[in-house]
Amino acid sequence: MIATQKSAPLPGTRPEGSHDEREASARVRDMFTRIVPRYDFLNHLLSFSMDRIWRRRAAQRFIEILRRPDASVLDLCCGTGDLAFALDRARSRVAHTSQSHRAPLVGSDFVEPMLTRAREKAQHAHRSVVFAAADALHLPFSDASFDLVTTAFGFRNLANYEDGLREIARVLKRGGEIGILEFSDPASGPMAGLFRFYFKHILPRIGGAISGHSEAYEYLPGSVSKFPSSTELAALMERTGFTAVRIASWNFGNVILHSATRA
Repeated sequence: MIATQKSAPLPGTRPEGSHDEREASARVRDMFTRIVPRYDFLNHLLSFSMDRIWRRRAAQRFIEILRRPDASVLDLCCGTGDLAFALDRARSRVAHTSQSHRAPLVGSDFVEPMLTRAREKAQHAHRSVVFAAADALHLPFSDASFDLVTTAFGFRNLANYEDGLREIARVLKRGGEIGILEFSDPASGPMAGLFRFYFKHILPRIGGAISGHSEAYEYLPGSVSKFPSSTELAALMERTGFTAVRIASWNFGNVILHSATRA
């Protein structure tokens, strides 16, 4: 979750103490492994349950792809599967064929305990999603495998954003779409200062106290403030194989959905 410095851009996330991409990835995996038991509860608590709404909105953005029975969908950096489930619910509402005739959505993450929890949730809710362990920078999928690749609050954790986008472009079919849902640091406005105060001072204390692992929640505010701006990320997407980049801003500019088409 620590990303591009405005004055001296970094290739991707750099948690405290990381010296290169390999160490950065290892630190991220370690942090998220430790917070799995309280991860879902804290996501909802710390966002005041708005994270559920943001994921539903993101899924709705891709409804035309989801209504196609032959559409193949990958949710990258899926965590415990909440965006994948939102996508599956959205397509269930518009599907013209039975669920048994649709390919399951695929969710991938490189934190295996997250996937264990995601599989439990999928089974309990009878969702048509399968989960596979995968590093987002080295996906185990063939070229042009998917019609849609999404990620929610996970892209920021990649050790190299450009490589991540190029890998997504590789596994997307031409004309396929990408959706990146992420936090953003509001540049200005009446809520900007309030969000910064909450992210820097309140959220880390609550997250650390409840999870018992403060590192991940201390890491979050820095990651948001150092992540590329919406225009910077859009420009990077255009340089890495995407076109028609669209930016949707929610929650007073604190949450951004970037969507684009694979050229």
